Amino acid sequence: MRRSSPRLSAANNTDDSATKKKKKKKKVQEEPEAEEPVVNEEAKVEKKKKKKKKKAEADDDEPVQKKAVHASPWIGGLPANASPKFVAKKEFGSFGGFDLHKMPTSLKLGSSKDGSEEEEEAEEPKSEKKKKKKKRKAEEAVAEEEAAPEEEPKKKKKKKKAEAAEEEAAEEQPKKKKKKKKAEGDEDESEWAQGKMEKGAGAKAIGATDKHVGFNKDFYKEHPKVTEMTEEAVASHREEWTMAVAGGTCDFKPCPKFEWLGLDPKVLKITSKFEKPTAIQAQCWPVCLAGRDCIGVAETGSGKSLGFLLPAVVHILDQPPLTKKANGPICLVLSPTRELAMQTMDVAEEICALNDLSTVCIYGGVPKGPQENALWKGVHIVVATPGRLKDLMQQGSCSLDRCTYVVLDEADRMLDAGFAPEIRHIVGQSHKQRQTLMFTATWPMSVQQMAMEFLDDPIRVTIGSTQLSSNKRITQHVYTMGPRDKDQKLQDLLQKHHKGGNKILVFALYKKEAARVEQTLARKGFKVGSIHGDKGQNDRNKALEDFKSGKIPVLVATDVAARGLDIPNVEHVINVTFPLTIEDYVHRIGRTGRGGKTGESHTFFTEDEKPLAGALVKVLQDAGQKVPEGMYSFGPLVTKKAKSNLYGDHFKEVDMTQKGTKITF
Repeated sequence: MRRSSPRLSAANNTDDSATKKKKKKKKVQEEPEAEEPVVNEEAKVEKKKKKKKKKAEADDDEPVQKKAVHASPWIGGLPANASPKFVAKKEFGSFGGFDLHKMPTSLKLGSSKDGSEEEEEAEEPKSEKKKKKKKRKAEEAVAEEEAAPEEEPKKKKKKKKAEAAEEEAAEEQPKKKKKKKKAEGDEDESEWAQGKMEKGAGAKAIGATDKHVGFNKDFYKEHPKVTEMTEEAVASHREEWTMAVAGGTCDFKPCPKFEWLGLDPKVLKITSKFEKPTAIQAQCWPVCLAGRDCIGVAETGSGKSLGFLLPAVVHILDQPPLTKKANGPICLVLSPTRELAMQTMDVAEEICALNDLSTVCIYGGVPKGPQENALWKGVHIVVATPGRLKDLMQQGSCSLDRCTYVVLDEADRMLDAGFAPEIRHIVGQSHKQRQTLMFTATWPMSVQQMAMEFLDDPIRVTIGSTQLSSNKRITQHVYTMGPRDKDQKLQDLLQKHHKGGNKILVFALYKKEAARVEQTLARKGFKVGSIHGDKGQNDRNKALEDFKSGKIPVLVATDVAARGLDIPNVEHVINVTFPLTIEDYVHRIGRTGRGGKTGESHTFFTEDEKPLAGALVKVLQDAGQKVPEGMYSFGPLVTKKAKSNLYGDHFKEVDMTQKGTKITF
C-alpha cells in the first residue's frame, strides 16, 4: 500500500473538524431553548434567616464550650520564649513567606467559616461584676416590693437605698485611706527634704528648737557637778591636757566623766571599757551634743572617732525613722583613705549594734553592687572616701537629702590628696541646716579656709599646739647617707631591732619603691607584707590584718598608712625615703609611741631632701631630740615661710575662723 503524505493527511484532518463544527451548530439551532426557572431572591433571604434561627436555638440548648483560639496561625500558638519582634511578625505581618494580610477571611484569627468574626470570651473585670451584682440586688428588691403589702414600700425603699449607700461607702473607704496615707507620706517627705518639718519623732520625741531647722540638735543639759566647776578648776583641767578653746559665743566646760553627760545608758555602753574620756572627747562632747559646729585639732590616736560618733548616735535616735523614699543616711563621715575609713567603720559598727542602727563603709577598689544595695535598703551612718561616694551620688544610688550630721575626718590629709572639689560637691548636697564637724591633726591655712567655707560660727578645740610638733615619747634617729646605701642600712637595722615577733613599719615614697623593698626583704628571709596603690583592696586588707595580728611582723607601706591608722604595739618606724612634706614625716613617726607607750623612728636623709633639712632640724629641736652633725652639711638651715598666692612671702598668719574686731577711729 501506498503511504499518504503528511501534507495530505493534515488537509484531511482540517476538513473533518470543520464538518463536525457545522453539524453541531445546526443541531443547536434546531433544538428549542429550555426555560430557566425564576428564582425569588426574597425567599432565599428568608431561608437563610430560618437556618440561622434554628442554629442559635440549638446552641442555647447545648452547653457552651470555649473554642481554643490560637494567638497565631501556627498550630499550638507561639513558642513560650518568642521575642516581641517574632510575635509582631506572626500577628501583624508576613513572616517566612507567610503573609497574614493575604489570608482568606475564613482562616483569619477570631473568624468563623462564613467570615463573621467570633467574639473572644474574656474574664469580666471586677467593676463589671460589681455592677451586675448591684443590678441583681436592685431587681430582687423590686420583686419583693411588688409582693409586699402596699403600706410598706416606701420604708423598704429607703432601707434598701441606705444599705446600698453603706456598701458603696465601705468599698470607697479603703481607697480613700490609701490615697490619704500616700498624700501625707509624700507631703512629709517633701517637707523633710526642704527642712520644714517642725518636730522630730525619734526615741525622745523632742520638739525642734528652730522651726526652720526641722530637727532637734540641742541634746546637752549640763550636769550639776559640771556647773559647780569653778574657772580655776576648768583652767587646771585644760592646762593638764594642754587644751585651748576658741571661737563661738559660749564657753562649754569640759566633762571629765561619762556619766555626767546625762545620756541613755544604752548609748554610753560603748564607753564601759574606758576609765574616763580623753581630752578631745571631754571638751568636744558638750559642744557637739549642744548642736554647735566644732573643729577638733589633735594628734592621731586621741579618740577622735568616738568623739564624733557618740553625739551622732544621739542625733540619729531623735530623728524620724527611715522610709523607702527618705532612706538616709543621716550621718556622713568622710575619710581620706580606705584604711582610715575601715578603721572608723569598726567603731561605727560597734556603737550601731548597741543601738539598733545600720551603717555601711563606701570606698574604691571593690565592686559597687554591695554598697549600692546597702544604700537602697537604708542606712543611718555612712563612712566613705570622697571619690567613690561622689560616683555613687552621680549615679543616683545615694541621696544626702536627710544628711543632717557631717564629719570631715583628717581634713588636712583630704586637702593634701586633692579632694577639695569632691568635698565641696558632697557637702553641698547635704541638708542646708546640717551640723558640721571637722577633725584634723594640723591647722594650716588651707584647712582654716575650708572651715570658714563649711562651718557656721564653730568652736575650735585644740589639744597641744597648733604649730607642727612630734610626739616627745618617740626617740628619733636621723642618718645622712647616699641613695645607694639605703638597702644595706635597712637590713642592718632589721637585724639589730627585729627580735622575734616585734612589729616594724617601713615607709617608702612611691608604689614601685615599696614593691622593690618588699621583694628585697623577702629574698633576705624576712616575713614581710606591703600596702600600696598597685595592690588590690582585698590584698591590702589582708596584709594590714596580718600585720595587726602579728602573722607578718614587717610591713612596707606608702603614705596611705601614714594617717590615722591605729596599729597597736608598733615598736619601730623606718623611713627609707623621706616624705614630700614635714607634716607627713610627723604623721609617719606617729604610728609608734601610741597609747602612752614609747617608740623609736629611723629616717634616711639624702642630698635629694636638702630643701626640707631646716624643717626637720626644727622638729627635732622642738621635741628635744639630738640633731646629727651630718644635717648641718646641707648649708644654712633656714626654714622658709610658706608663700601666699595673694600677699607673697612673709605674710602674717591669722586664724581665718575668728571674726575681726571693729576698730573705731
